Amino acid sequence: MNMKWHIKEFNELDLEELYNIIKERTNVFVVEQDCPYPECDDKDKKAYHLYLTNNNEIISYLRILSPGVSYKNTSIGRVLVKKEYRKRGIAKELMKRAIKFIENDLREDSITISAQQYLIKFYTDIGFKVVSEGYLEDGIPHVKMIYKK
Repeated sequence: MNMKWHIKEFNELDLEELYNIIKERTNVFVVEQDCPYPECDDKDKKAYHLYLTNNNEIISYLRILSPGVSYKNTSIGRVLVKKEYRKRGIAKELMKRAIKFIENDLREDSITISAQQYLIKFYTDIGFKVVSEGYLEDGIPHVKMIYKK
């Protein structure tokens, strides 16, 4: 395995990286979750893209959005781990790297996410707290969660 972490702004992504990111996000959020929604939402242009590759294949991914793009504070979204790499601790490592980047590089101390309800324990274990009632987002039960340093 030749695994490598990357964090890039939109304009730093090359065409191959961008294509692979969109392909994996579509595979997970549209196909696997059977949820048609607009995957390309223009927020990518304002995001930091954190991802893990194995020989140029996207293994795991998330995007970090600046305050004011989705929520009043920094947010994390589109969190995924490719199906065949799940249950290996990669998602937790991905989130820890995102939080560290947000705190150290962006100098932000709170993060908002819209989490799928079945992942509440996962995010709570990392330090997020539920701050809303459940709601449907693209037909899937979610809750708003916040992390504070």
